[in-house]
Amino acid sequence: MSRKPALPTLSAASGTTRASAVYDAMHADILHGVFKPGEKLKVEAVGLRYGVGASPVREALNRLSAEGMVARSDQRGFSVAPLQWDELEVLTQTRCDIESLCLRQSIACRTPEWEDALVLLLHKLSRTPRSLASGHYVPNPAWETLHREFHAQLLANCPSRWLRDFCASLTNEAYRYRQIAATRNFSSRNEHAEHTALFNAAIEGKADEAVRCLTDHYRKTSASVLKNAKRLQKG
Repeated sequence: MSRKPALPTLSAASGTTRASAVYDAMHADILHGVFKPGEKLKVEAVGLRYGVGASPVREALNRLSAEGMVARSDQRGFSVAPLQWDELEVLTQTRCDIESLCLRQSIACRTPEWEDALVLLLHKLSRTPRSLASGHYVPNPAWETLHREFHAQLLANCPSRWLRDFCASLTNEAYRYRQIAATRNFSSRNEHAEHTALFNAAIEGKADEAVRCLTDHYRKTSASVLKNAKRLQKG
């Protein structure tokens, strides 16, 4: 496993808390591409990175394996689950189908508090640059966090926690694909306009329009990611 930036130790926490903390840290590192697809995850090396013993590391790896973010082999141990680029279109379509259902239910159950939260998130998102540099793409963690919170809030009033959990899982997987090609995915696309159109339709109760805005938004992102991923593969 390649060297990674040192992290604050997690060893002071209890056993259960350590396992959860390692899980959270590894989950974030995989999503953000710190651990690359296909990279081996040796228990000892992971433990050293997070300052914990083997037991919480194995528990965290098993949880991530059950979620599909980590692959497990009897012969090779644990590794980051690879990305199957030929599955991206299927993933995108599945996400559109499931989130459309979830969004419709969330809009049907909309409340003033839900709308207020969306207003605040859209405002913060509009004032936060996506890239930390103007001439080239440098990921801005603050923008990424607000972006995920905005999309999650759109679905937050859906009464089915199973739908919301499935949407969150699909979001994580889609995010991994987007991050791999992110360095070449910085363009003049007006994502704020797309978010604003989606927001307006949602708070006005226009479910059909909101679903159209959401699916168009995801399909544009998917097409851009796939295009840039192919450029990366060519060198």
